[in-house]
Amino acid sequence: MTGKERLIELLKLLYTKTDENHLLSTAQIVSYFTERGVPTDRETVKADIDALNRCGIEIYPVKGTQTKYYFSDRQFELAELKLLVDAVESSKFITSKKSEILVGKLMTMAGEASAKELERHLYTAGRIKPENESIFLTVDTIFKAINAERQIAFQYCEYAPDKSFVPKHDGEKYVFSPYAMLYNEDKYYLLGYSEHHEKGGKIITYRVDRMKLPEILDTPIVPRPEGFDPVDYTVDVFSMFDGKPCKVRVRCENRLMNYVVDRFGEDVQTSIVSKERFDAVVDVSVSQTFFAWVFQFAGAMQIVSPKAVKEQYRQMLDKAQEQLK
Repeated sequence: MTGKERLIELLKLLYTKTDENHLLSTAQIVSYFTERGVPTDRETVKADIDALNRCGIEIYPVKGTQTKYYFSDRQFELAELKLLVDAVESSKFITSKKSEILVGKLMTMAGEASAKELERHLYTAGRIKPENESIFLTVDTIFKAINAERQIAFQYCEYAPDKSFVPKHDGEKYVFSPYAMLYNEDKYYLLGYSEHHEKGGKIITYRVDRMKLPEILDTPIVPRPEGFDPVDYTVDVFSMFDGKPCKVRVRCENRLMNYVVDRFGEDVQTSIVSKERFDAVVDVSVSQTFFAWVFQFAGAMQIVSPKAVKEQYRQMLDKAQEQLK
């Protein structure tokens, strides 16, 4: 083993076996190389570690009855890696197979002893993992198109009554100008402009996990409207579902303030109505999604205005009640 090879082997040893809680002494390092037939002494170990430090790789010495060393140049702290592992294992977007691979890679970023703490196996109620591995290629293709400012073509799919995943419109490809990727409630959405949408050309979103066979076209995207901001669009449109944007006043029992803030942020406009209730004025997309959100509170939240939205909600409730007769 040459001096360069010994230096690399020493770095691998310190990277995999040490951290601030697990150190190796000079004697242990000498013994490691001796067992592999590589003559090494204390002076050689110190010289090699000094060389690594000069190269910007931080090997930290701890003085005592004998000097011990550990690799201290890790990009992530153990607590940060634990957060990343939890995020990967709990994500509905990442398949079980890909989760296992990604967690394995994250574990390599900690020392072997600390890596055992990353075997967390987080369990989340109702968290169903997808099976479609191709979604990673879909996301990659979309980001390339966004960066190149080129249109894409893809099939858009839906689940049939037999649960088969089939393309809509007989497999006809959608042509779309991608502007930005959005991530909401564990799902990717693609925001952009469609010239051939059913309701006429407009800015809309598509679920990325329902897109199939995307390809990048040579056609430049339709330019974004002047002043258009994807962040503002995401905030203004409730849960990124189509519907008419509108300011709606809802009257809520006090216990619902957490839900309102969680959904609309701390800057949501609110006012106290009584000891038991408050009003909130929220920017939403008036749709079944919004009505379902209100309905889940079983009367503890009521739509106050506009009158047309209140009437639309009442009609939906009447229709649902008719189904129970």
